[in-house]
Amino acid sequence: MTPPRDCDLVLAGGRVVDPESGLDAVADVAVSGGTIVAVGESSGFRPARTLDVSGHVVTAGFVDLHSHAQTIPSLRLQALDGVTTALDLEAGAGDVARALASAAAEGRPVNYGYSASWAQARMGVLDGTPPVHGPLGFAAGIGGSAGRQGPAAPAALSRIIGRLEEEIGAGALGIGVLLGYAPRTGRGEYMRVASTAARLGVPTFTHARFKNRDDPETALEGAAEVVAAAAGTGAHMHLCHLNSTSLRAVDEVAELVGGARSRGLAITTEAYPYGAGMTAVGAPFLRPDRLPRLGLRPSDLVVVATGERPVDEERLLRIRQDTPEALVVVHYFDEASEADLAVIRRALLLDDTAVASDAVPFTDAGGAPVEGDRPMPPDAVSHPRSSGTFARFLRTMVRETATLSLREALRRCSLLPATFLQAACPAMARKGRVRAGCDADLVVFDLAEVADRSTYQTPATSSIGFTHVFVGGEAVVRDGALVPSVLPGRAIVGGAR
Repeated sequence: MTPPRDCDLVLAGGRVVDPESGLDAVADVAVSGGTIVAVGESSGFRPARTLDVSGHVVTAGFVDLHSHAQTIPSLRLQALDGVTTALDLEAGAGDVARALASAAAEGRPVNYGYSASWAQARMGVLDGTPPVHGPLGFAAGIGGSAGRQGPAAPAALSRIIGRLEEEIGAGALGIGVLLGYAPRTGRGEYMRVASTAARLGVPTFTHARFKNRDDPETALEGAAEVVAAAAGTGAHMHLCHLNSTSLRAVDEVAELVGGARSRGLAITTEAYPYGAGMTAVGAPFLRPDRLPRLGLRPSDLVVVATGERPVDEERLLRIRQDTPEALVVVHYFDEASEADLAVIRRALLLDDTAVASDAVPFTDAGGAPVEGDRPMPPDAVSHPRSSGTFARFLRTMVRETATLSLREALRRCSLLPATFLQAACPAMARKGRVRAGCDADLVVFDLAEVADRSTYQTPATSSIGFTHVFVGGEAVVRDGALVPSVLPGRAIVGGAR
């Protein structure tokens, strides 16, 4: 008789859902050394600890492709929402090596990683702006100088591409392209960036150039540019936050993207389940004269730090001039309207669309970043998506409406985003799955209880229902509460196996 094998942990008697194999059954999961060593019957193991998780779902930890919230307190709230890997891929980092080293030195509760920032490479070349490091780095220079907004000269463009190549070599997972924040930069530059990504075997993560309702420069044109880049270069093009860039053109964009995929183009998508976005008030598309093209009024914007809704174009213009970096919530949709909710859900339901939060780092009531190893102040401000995206998705799309099966919903939270990154980072083949040999990034939740509690007024309120969350086999959430003494997150870097 074979003696029992030692292992660190057995999760016993849960409903194990593996979105890759289709397993959906009561089983045990054995973990040792940060790796899943068995799924099924655990009688052949002698665990240091056994957790009875009967009545709960056990599945792969969620992979968030779009989290700007790269601070310990903000990432802890994401862990309470089931996230075990949070990556900043749309905006990226201007100095990837420095960002990775800083995160490793400080520690992170979940896994982390970055793309190479096209915006910051551009700013560095065109006007000497050094790479911005920190939780609000993505917002730096969003208003931009005139020099940052126009097309780059050939020599400057070559230097921008050279910087992006260096960042890929330093471990970037792709190239983040904030095209919507510099819409006058020219299509030639975007194609050059896409060609570079194709040559280096990495994806691009694009905030589309346009999101307007009416011709010209519509949301459909913005998505079509991404599709054209995929067709023309062969690059893997990822379209960020489909919901907030497609807006009411989501059906046309979905038809375009679906048709492109059916013809073999490498285009992937993501969305989040909220009707409002958040960005810096200086964003070009929030210019007062452009708001009508988005179907917005100045009062549809809320300044996060003060709660002010600008009463008219003159007041909005003054806020943009005085504090262009100030974060605002932008209410594109009325979440109390069934018709508007239906539009949001259609973005989420496009085939093979991942769930991604677009989480924004929290600041305190005075506007200072909440960072370092400290508790989250209860009055901290951000967007509710920063703490509630995945619980809200499961609550609304699975438990309340049965729009998606549990397995399909979990696939969009874990397996799908992991597969998007596998070509650039083969190590991602060990995430998003519940099988022997995969990383023990696991979530245990009660489907009957899982829910988001964050609101636009109280965004720092954590989700509930996630009983245990493990990162590399180490509990960061235990019995529904944070384990503040551990920071087991590891870097996700390009090319890693």
